[in-house]
Amino acid sequence: MGAMRGAVLKVSAVTAMTAAVVLGPGLSAVAEPAPRAVAPEADLAHHGRLSLHEERLGIQLRTGNRGPSPLADATVRLRFSVPLASWQRLPQGCLRGDSRTVLCGTGPLRVSAQARRTALGLRFTGRPSEVVVRVDTAWNGGASDRNRRNDTHEVLVLSTDDAYVF
Repeated sequence: MGAMRGAVLKVSAVTAMTAAVVLGPGLSAVAEPAPRAVAPEADLAHHGRLSLHEERLGIQLRTGNRGPSPLADATVRLRFSVPLASWQRLPQGCLRGDSRTVLCGTGPLRVSAQARRTALGLRFTGRPSEVVVRVDTAWNGGASDRNRRNDTHEVLVLSTDDAYVF
């Protein structure tokens, strides 16, 4: 039985050496772990118009996906240089992040489909003569986005009731 174990060990050693010679230096016959799943890629783009009249800011926002992968959902973040009035209601799918931030879900975004529209009418505390609005993507469903220039905007809006397009 001892001779049998010795023969098995010799065969195992020869098999390992053969594998090393066949595979070459630095390569292993041991199975490598499966590669991790690659994150989908999507190019989100936010565009819209803003207008400020006294303490009320009107927002018309369009969020689109230029692909190549569709997204189940994304979240747009709107940040303001002036605190929002605390008593206002937000549209369905939107919530307050803090006194100067609103987050809105987009829902599913197909590739090159019509952009999702979000309309908000927000009020501020007091009557600011100007407001800086920053629009960006807070969450994009775990996708990578190589072009962040079209989903991040900062706009100065004056209280003139004029529309500022981004």
